Amino acid sequence: MQSIAQNLQDLFRPTKVLIVDDEYYSRKVIRTLLTAIGINHIYDAEDGPRGLDAIYAIAPDVVLVDWEMPVMDGAAFVKSVRSPNTFPLPDVPIIMLTGHSERWRVVEAMRLGVNEYLLKPVSSKILLDRMITIVTNPRPIVKVGNYYGPEPRKASPYNPASGEITLVN
Repeated sequence: MQSIAQNLQDLFRPTKVLIVDDEYYSRKVIRTLLTAIGINHIYDAEDGPRGLDAIYAIAPDVVLVDWEMPVMDGAAFVKSVRSPNTFPLPDVPIIMLTGHSERWRVVEAMRLGVNEYLLKPVSSKILLDRMITIVTNPRPIVKVGNYYGPEPRKASPYNPASGEITLVN
C-alpha cells in the first residue's frame, strides 16, 4: 500500500506550475510551498506580459497569479488568458493568490474566470487542497454569454448567464 506522501508525489510529478507575481519574495515563498507539497516543475514570471509568454512557452497545468502587479494586473492577465478566440491556452486553471480580500475583487475574479481565489499568506494545507482539487477534479470550462471559464460551483452566487451575483441562502 502506497503512503499518502507517495500518492501525492506521483500525482504532482508531471505537474507544471507557473507563478506570476511581481514580488520576488512572494514568488520564492510560493515556490517553497509548492516544492514542499511535491511539485518540482515550477516556473515564474515577474509581470503579466511575461506570464502570458510563459504560458505559450511551457503550457503549465496551473497558473498562480497575483492581483496587484505593474504593467498588467492579475485581472487583466486573467481576461487575456480567458480569451479563446485570441489566446491559445484559455482553459488553463488559474488560482488568484493575492493579499486583497475585498468582496468586489473576489466577485470580479469569479466573473473573469478564475478557478480559485486564495489570500496571502496562504498555508501549505490550503494550497495543497486547491492543487489536489484542480489536478484530480477540474471543473469543466464553459462559455455562457460573455463568460468563459470554469463552470461555477453549485453553491456559487455567480450566474454567468446574467452576469449577476445571486445570493444563495
